Amino acid sequence: MTQEFPTLTNDLLLRAARGEQTERAPVWVMRQAGRYLPEFRKTRETHEFFEICRSPTLATEITMQPIRRYAGLLDAAIIFSDILVVPQAMGMEVIMNPGPHFTDPLNTPADVEKLPREVDVEKELGYVFEALTLTRKTLAGQVPLIGFSGAPWTLMMYMIEGGGSQTRQKSKTWLFKHPEASKQLLERITDICVQYLIGQVNAGAQLLQVFDSNAGDLSPYDFSTFSLPYLKRIADEVREGLKVRQLPVVPLTLFAKGASPSLAASAGYDTIGLDWTLDPRDVAKVTDGIIDGRTITLQGNLDPVVLYGGREAIEREVKRMCSAFHDARRGACKAWIANLGHGITPGVDPEDMKFFLECVHKYSAVPSS
Repeated sequence: MTQEFPTLTNDLLLRAARGEQTERAPVWVMRQAGRYLPEFRKTRETHEFFEICRSPTLATEITMQPIRRYAGLLDAAIIFSDILVVPQAMGMEVIMNPGPHFTDPLNTPADVEKLPREVDVEKELGYVFEALTLTRKTLAGQVPLIGFSGAPWTLMMYMIEGGGSQTRQKSKTWLFKHPEASKQLLERITDICVQYLIGQVNAGAQLLQVFDSNAGDLSPYDFSTFSLPYLKRIADEVREGLKVRQLPVVPLTLFAKGASPSLAASAGYDTIGLDWTLDPRDVAKVTDGIIDGRTITLQGNLDPVVLYGGREAIEREVKRMCSAFHDARRGACKAWIANLGHGITPGVDPEDMKFFLECVHKYSAVPSS
């Protein structure tokens, strides 16, 4: 490690991610630094979204906002950035207006030739690395710092659709009409993701998460063909690359929203994120026989909309979630990281987010035997 960082004082997340049973579930929230916070909205009044991502100082400030607001309740920080910085590094223009919009998306495989063959990840994404290093130092060891990337299929979907899409018709048509060209593009995206994630650890990230947010748009066969091989490559090559560079081999998390949990578990990650449609007890049963003696940690999975339901509903549903994950800690699934089943949404009252965190602390404690 080329950087010197303050000693970590709360390693609950890292212990759970390595499969250790912890005294309570560590908790963090996807998009915990985001639009539901008034301090974030205040920053956005004078700064464009990707301007914040590209400014290490601003990205650090946004990352730290929930850590300050929920001091002692959050067990991790996640760097403020966006999965679409990877397509930007590949030469594509993306703006937020208010959602992501590609000014010149890929329409045919011939359009891929407009993209550079080689991407200098350090040059194009160095601002993320600088933000990670600054944030890691600013955290002063309070909690671990999470880095992340989008998964190749999800990134490819955006690059072709040009933004969000209800049907994914354009991108999925590529898979069926141009399967080999699709695989070649997925390979190019994977190459960049591997370098990007290794660079994040070099810059200070202590855990990495890969977001395959659109995994559920694929059938099990198509997921196995057009997503799983590239997710496996990332897991294998990131670990190998970290070893070669004598960097810490940090825990890896996969959030493949909507995908078969047994397929997701076979990708080789330490932690599998679950959305709210899955029962962790069922996931524990199906993963036991497919991970070759490894332990696996589960992450999730409260429905984000519960946070609109009032204190009574939040407490009831967190208590139910905790009970389900306690029951799931059998066989290969020894540990659990509490989270929502997807990102927190903009209309949530920050005080209800605080109550959610307090309830996790209260009800996730390991029952005495």
